Amino acid sequence: MATDRDVLSDDVKPTNYTISLFDLQQGEPWTYQGQCDIDLQIKNSVKSVTLNTHELKLHSASLAAESGKNASSVKASNISYDEKNQRCTISFDQEIPQSKKAVLSISFEGTMNNHMAGFYRSKYKPPVEASKGVARDSENHYMFSTQFESSDARRAFPCFDEPNLKASFDFDIEIPDDLVALSNMPEKETRKSKKDGYKVVSFDRSPVMSTYLLAWAFGDFEYVEDFTRRKYNGKNLPVRVYTTKGLKNQGHLALESAHRVVDFFSEIFRIDYPLPKVDLLAVHEFSHGAMENWGLITYRTTAVLFDEYASDQKYRNRVVYVVAHELAHQWFGNLVTMDWWNELWLNEGFATWVGWYAVDYLHKDWDVWGQFVTDSMQMAFQLDSLRTSHPIEVPVRNALEVDQIFDHISYLKGSSVIRMLASHLGVETFLKGVSDYLKAHTYGNAKTNDLWDALSKASGQDVTAFMDPWIRKIGFPVVTVAEEPGQISVKQSRFLTSGEVKPEEDETLWWIPMGLKTGPHATDAQREALTAKEDTYRDIDTDFYKLNTDQTGFYRTNLPPQRLVQLSKSLDKLSVQDKIGLIGDAGAMAVAGEGTTAGVLSFMEGFAVEQNYLVWSEILSTLGKIRSTFSNDEQVSNGLRQYALKLVTAATDKIGWEFSQSDDYLTGQLRALLLQTAGLAGHEATVSEAQKRFKAFMNGDQKAIHPSLRAAVFKIAIKYEGKDAYQAVQREYLQTTSVDGKEITLQSMGQVQDSDLAKDYLSWGFDKVAIQDLHSVGVSLANNSKVRDNVWYYIKENWDMIRKKLGGNMVVLERFLRTCLQKFSSAEIEKDIEDFFKDKDNAGYDRGLAVVSDTIKGNAKYRERDMEVVREWLQAHDYME
Repeated sequence: MATDRDVLSDDVKPTNYTISLFDLQQGEPWTYQGQCDIDLQIKNSVKSVTLNTHELKLHSASLAAESGKNASSVKASNISYDEKNQRCTISFDQEIPQSKKAVLSISFEGTMNNHMAGFYRSKYKPPVEASKGVARDSENHYMFSTQFESSDARRAFPCFDEPNLKASFDFDIEIPDDLVALSNMPEKETRKSKKDGYKVVSFDRSPVMSTYLLAWAFGDFEYVEDFTRRKYNGKNLPVRVYTTKGLKNQGHLALESAHRVVDFFSEIFRIDYPLPKVDLLAVHEFSHGAMENWGLITYRTTAVLFDEYASDQKYRNRVVYVVAHELAHQWFGNLVTMDWWNELWLNEGFATWVGWYAVDYLHKDWDVWGQFVTDSMQMAFQLDSLRTSHPIEVPVRNALEVDQIFDHISYLKGSSVIRMLASHLGVETFLKGVSDYLKAHTYGNAKTNDLWDALSKASGQDVTAFMDPWIRKIGFPVVTVAEEPGQISVKQSRFLTSGEVKPEEDETLWWIPMGLKTGPHATDAQREALTAKEDTYRDIDTDFYKLNTDQTGFYRTNLPPQRLVQLSKSLDKLSVQDKIGLIGDAGAMAVAGEGTTAGVLSFMEGFAVEQNYLVWSEILSTLGKIRSTFSNDEQVSNGLRQYALKLVTAATDKIGWEFSQSDDYLTGQLRALLLQTAGLAGHEATVSEAQKRFKAFMNGDQKAIHPSLRAAVFKIAIKYEGKDAYQAVQREYLQTTSVDGKEITLQSMGQVQDSDLAKDYLSWGFDKVAIQDLHSVGVSLANNSKVRDNVWYYIKENWDMIRKKLGGNMVVLERFLRTCLQKFSSAEIEKDIEDFFKDKDNAGYDRGLAVVSDTIKGNAKYRERDMEVVREWLQAHDYME
């Protein structure tokens, strides 16, 4: 047994669970009764069996075992709980001998909680008349569903809750006659319950799978349906999007994507989708974005529903991507599962990359890889350039620690590194290796090295040697370039946002694909990889060269300052990804003290004529970081606002307010981004037009604001009109029926400009906003330097309430603290945060606090070092009044 993990004994092994749930109390105390019969192999004789339970009450247990010709059944003499480790030990008076065929029968009681973990309830307000059997109180209706990853199946039924203890599942549930029940497999039969007005729905036996992938749900559901175009076992598979009543028509975008993606993955993985159906379910309260339960994938509503007429177009992109990501898991994660949680990245990194690969297949015009470089890669760089980062493959001793590594390292660095490898091997070769890996470990568990072995075999290259440092070491490199006539010399070293890398932090030697293009035609991108600390590349045309073409390598480049200026004059030779990479790298070098903010501001001036949304997105994100860091000095802050205004004015004037039929997706997104930036920076024409449209909209003209411009208009109105506009948007939050309307209003209200409104927003948020969205309240205020401090003061003053309200699900509490506190650039506040949490039990969010501390320290150092440089540059370039 692996000694580096705290796992259950291997004396017994589950092979099948038969679970029955009944007497569900659809109202206080929200309890249910359950019977769980677990088929076991007893490998060594035992006097007790330990398995996982959390917040369950076991009424009784017995163990029946066959040994040779003898069969015996023995009742439990004692049931004891280890609450800290979420385990329960069932003891017997006699020794139970080895047996290939034993059944542990447990009768138990659980709770349908409201923590978005385990078997839980979600509240909602139905847009149409609901069925009689729906649970309800004076304000809300309820639906019920499960969220078991990473280790919350144990909250719903007693189980061996570890990813490599796979078993099959039989499931049935007793529910009101007029409601719908779903599970991983199709319905087997429905029979009348002994209880009047109820039925018992049972489902086909599932394939062998990990406990975290089991799922069930019931409620007032309806669906839209389509079928795969390929046949599976002679049939086109049904694909359905389920919602609570009144919302199914917003499921068409997800449905259209899902059936195509199932066929696409079946082809590229060379393995048919393994189950007889695909269900997608919109869940009203959800801690993550979505969950890949096999055959019954659950989503927060904004990740699966889309209204063609009322949704912001950016959610179109989100829905298609999240659908593809979760479907990728049906193979990579569900059919073949990581052996233990330290290899979580195998599931998430791969599903992220191949999810974008599928979106690119469906929507070539969305420039998916440009999006990937500006969103995913930059976020991965941000977290991985902190001292408190962790390797992609991170030791996990106990399953209870795993929630904190569902982060940008596992998902975004993981996928960036996979993209780098796929680009190097060639995508066809890479996918052939993936298919071989999946076939070799079908219905089983695998380790990272199993994937590398399959890829090495498919490519004839030593993939393990390339990839080991990327997976097992912390951080990533920066390649620093020095120029000489006709050649460049390069040096790799670890990159830290805070600069000042110590020798012992810089011992990793990375394999770095150089992707070097040069010359008038910018060709020849396949120079050999850098595998030493330093090297020299000759035959370089120093009129033009670019490292890391299309930004496929996961590393930063540090170019000589004059090279940046020259590249801003050769933008026509750069791809969208190249431009994004250069801007992101230049900004990061300034933060770390390897470059200067003045250099970045000069470089970005060259982009005023840019027309690509993704490039603008990176420019404004880099500028946003600069403005945020130096916001506490009024003179500099105002100079940077003038800079932003001048940078976007021409592009904003050109793009205008009106959408035309011929606009593509990226043009619409660019319009929304430019109008918001220009308006918030004080572009007079934009502000007055936004105010005019806002007034018309709030007076009942729903067409006054295009759905994709709501965020821009709401934010501008609140910034310049204050309390009245803020209260109008607050009312909009309470009455919007648009699926994304709540997210958009929450992001907008953070634009308030004074402390009283900021305090009001936080108090109102904690009273009125669903727990899954509370971080949006804090983040929108934290992004606003005018009122940022109020977020920390509120957390300090209301910590007990916040801890109680969000602490039922540590994922939610950790996300709230990390995202709301990492925008500060004040050493005093960093110290205050550290002192405040010093004597508290921070288990479950300690990693998030470490990220906060490290980020603020880096921001503070950057501010101190570059403030005067920025002031001088702004004065010299006439941005100061």
